[in-house]
Parts: sequence; structure tokens; C-alpha cells
Amino acid sequence: MVRHGRGSPAWRCLLALVLLSLVAPVLADEARRTPAFLVGGAPTEAGTPMRACPPGALDRLEEVEIPAPAEGWPGTPQAVNVFNVFAGEVMVGLGDRVVCGRMHDARTRDSRFRAGVGLVVVPPAGSHDPVRVAWMPPVKSHWIPTIRIGGPSPVQQEDTLRLVMRTACLAIALALAFSALMGFIGARDRTFLTHVAMCLTVLLWQATLNGLSGYPVPWLPVGDREAWWQVAFTAFGFAALLYGLWSQSGVDRWPRLRRAARYNVRGFIAAGVLVPLLPYSALRPAWWLVDHVFLVSVVGLTCVAVLSLRRGNRRAFATIAAGVPVLALLAPPMVGGRFGVEYRVELIQAVLTWFLIVMAYTLTNRYGQLRAQRDAMRQLADTDALTGLPNRRAGLARLEQCFVDARRTGTALSLGFVDVDLFKRINDTHGHAVGDQVLVAVADALVSDVRSHADVVRMGGEEFLVLLPGVDAARAHARLELMRRRIADTASALGVAGLQISASIGLAALRTDDEDAVALLRRADDAMYRAKQAGRDRVTRDDAAHAATAAEGFAG
Repeated sequence: MVRHGRGSPAWRCLLALVLLSLVAPVLADEARRTPAFLVGGAPTEAGTPMRACPPGALDRLEEVEIPAPAEGWPGTPQAVNVFNVFAGEVMVGLGDRVVCGRMHDARTRDSRFRAGVGLVVVPPAGSHDPVRVAWMPPVKSHWIPTIRIGGPSPVQQEDTLRLVMRTACLAIALALAFSALMGFIGARDRTFLTHVAMCLTVLLWQATLNGLSGYPVPWLPVGDREAWWQVAFTAFGFAALLYGLWSQSGVDRWPRLRRAARYNVRGFIAAGVLVPLLPYSALRPAWWLVDHVFLVSVVGLTCVAVLSLRRGNRRAFATIAAGVPVLALLAPPMVGGRFGVEYRVELIQAVLTWFLIVMAYTLTNRYGQLRAQRDAMRQLADTDALTGLPNRRAGLARLEQCFVDARRTGTALSLGFVDVDLFKRINDTHGHAVGDQVLVAVADALVSDVRSHADVVRMGGEEFLVLLPGVDAARAHARLELMRRRIADTASALGVAGLQISASIGLAALRTDDEDAVALLRRADDAMYRAKQAGRDRVTRDDAAHAATAAEGFAG
């Protein structure tokens, strides 16, 4: 009989309905008072954000002039936006309008442009004033700026598209770092923490390249040392990439290569630490050296991964999948081609994001392996090695669950405590190998007459426990008698001369006065000892079960 207590689902549903009936009128009244629209903010007299160039800034910049159309400016608004300037001031001017901005401080730039430094101006019709643009000489000579001129709407749309791309890549890196952190909390495996560090390093690397370290306000102390930050985080980022590629490449099969890969990663980390100490003039050769050592390392690890994949190491495919786009990014069409130059930052971020996604996939596989290992260890901890049955610890937990279910649902529950007769004599006469065969045969005989493999437990030695949930005393007695006969028949199947096998079985059925499962188990154990005292090879019921069966027979 199911009891409907205060903690039952029916009571919880009723309580929820009562609370809803009390809250619903309040919510409805609040909805009636809600206006049709909302107005936020306040009018302002401030104009379009502009910033004059700091004194002396233009003296350090390289300036170019872009001529006006042959027929002069048409007199309509013109937008000029400068992308891919990674360090220093950027000047944009047309006529008497001149502004400056820094990519790593959004407060210095026109708010209509977020992926570059831009300006919107309306030159007089027919004017031939050129567009003037100036920037700091790039640390990498082939990382040249991109200048976009056109109507304000299409130029701003491209700027927004670049911003969305850059922000999305940072968001993915942050989400993957958070996911790896949650994985560490669940798995307690340091591999997940390494992946968190990898994601955060790549995130900071991207932020120092795309200028988002200064958006909406500077959240990294970049200041006017953007070039040092970029070279340092390039070294740190390369270390993170190489570690990820190394961990999946299968290089561990070759100790010398593994040692070289380890020192390689440490070398990039050391380079990143030392970069802030270098003078500005040393940044270009340092960056060149870091790039070329990284390229050689990626090529080497990719080759190792191909060899490992041919030898059957499927994990190496992750190194190939993550390393090939990196190599493609460094190929001449991307390095010197128009598309690669114009969208360099976006391409770099796309490759880095792909790398993190591949590493996240390997982390998912790692989590699956850990879960499989955990399940296997749990299975080993709960399983008897000889018979494959649940051991005593797992069996007692199963008994407790059956006891609770029987109490909750009001159904029957019977136990059979089985002890192999004269098992020590079997071991002494026929040897322990035969004794083990006997235990396995008894276990098979017991399992063949139950609904679930989990209902037969090896309690230790030659003792077994048979759980019969939903079975009353009379039917349990018949079931255990069948098991006893099956056990006796196993001797002939083993083919050992002179071997005889029998079992004494104690039966106990759940009573209303049983306080816990231990009481039920104790009565089954006592009944088994009475079976032995009565001559062995029989099923003996506890007093209550025997009395109940006798009363049923008398009434019949």
C-alpha cells in the first residue's frame, strides 16, 4: 500500500498549486501596470567622440596618402577605417579633420568603429585633399595595415562583422575554459586544468592581437607596450599549441622525441617570460625566431602524428586535424596573399578556435575514458573475481535497497542463505582448483533460477545469498529447492571422480517486525545453520516462515 505522506508527490503538487494561486493575481496585477514601452538613458549634448593626436605622436609614425578620386570627392560622407595595426598610435585624417586612436584602448577611438581606428568625414564636393593615414612601423614587416574607404554604412558593417568574429572567438575560448574547469571538478584530473590554462592563454593571445584587450575599457595592462605583449603571448600561445599537439601526437613512443618536445614547450615559455626585458629593436628578430622554431616544431609533430596514426594510434588524428590548419595559415598564399593580409587577425583567431575545439574533443574522449575506468573499478570493487557475482559489499547494498522497496510498496521479500556442504573436505580431497570449479558451478546453478544476476551474491568463502524480491515464503521454498537440486547435479557435470556437492539453504521471509535488512539476513543465516544441524543438503525455513506455511496448509 502506497503511503501519501507530506513528502509525497501528491502533497508537493498540491502545495505548488496553492502557491501559484497566491502568486498569480500579484503577477497579473503587475502586468497590468507595465507600460507599453520603456525609455532608457537621457539626451546629451556631447558630439561624436574624437581624439586629437598626442604631441609628437606623428613624428614616430609612418604616413601614407591616399589620393582623392580624379574628379574630386563627391561631397557625401566618407568613412575611413584602418585595420590590422597591432601596436602604437594610428592617425586618420582628411582635410582639416585628423584623429588618432590606439587599438588597445577603445576610449581613444571613434565609437562607430571597434575593429579598427576609423573616421567619418564629409569632404567638400570637388575637393582633392588626400586621405592621410599613419601608423607605427609593424614589428613584423609583412603584417601590413589594411585601409578601407567607402560609404559609412558598408565600412561600419565590415567593422562590425570583424568585431563579431573576434568577440565570438574569445567567447568560445572562455566557454571551453569554463567547460574544462567543470570537467576538472567532476573528474579531478589535472588534464582538465591543463586545458583550462591552454584556453586562457590562447584567449589572452587573441586579445593582444585583435585589440579587444582594450574594449570597452582596457582590462589588460597593455599600455604603450603592445608589441612586447604580442611577442610574449605569441611565445606563450605557441607553447600551448605545441603542448596540445604533442599530447595527442603519439610522440611518447619515442623517448628522445618526447624529451625534445618537452624542452621545446619549456623553451617557448621561457622566451615569453624574457620578452619584456628586450629592447624594442630586438623584438623583430625575437619574433622571427619564435615563428620559425614553432613552424619546424609543428611540421615535426605532424609527421610524428602521421607515423603514429599508421601504427594504429587514433589519438594522433587530433594532432593532424589541429596542426594542418596552422601550417596552412603559414603557407605563402595566406602570408602574402591579399585575403590573408586583409583578414589576418580573423584567420589567426579562426585557426586558434579550431585548435581549441579539437582539443576539447580530445578532452571529451578523456572524460569518457575516465568514466569507463571509474565504472570498471567500481565493477571490480563490487564483483567477486572468481564467480563474477556481486561481492558481500555490493550484495548488502542490494539487500538494503530491496528491503526499502518492499517496505515502500508492501510487497514480499524472501532470502536464501546458501552454504556449500563440507567444502573444506572438497578442497582437502580434490585440491583448491577443483574447489574453485565447485564454487563457479554453484554460482551458475543459483543464477539460472533468478531474474537478475544481481540477485545472487557471494558472501565469502562457500557462502552465497539469494535475493527473491516479490516472492513469498511458499514460492521461495519451491525456488530454493530447485536450486538445491541443481547444485547437487553439478558434480556430474564437473567430471571429477568421487566428487559430491550439496548445499544447506536457510530461508527467511520479510516480517512486519523486521526493523532493518540485517534482521532479515540474520534469520536466514540462522535457518541455514539449522539446515546443517538437521543433516545438510536441505532447505530450512526460519520459524516465522515455517509457521506461516503450516497455517496456510491447515487452512487449505
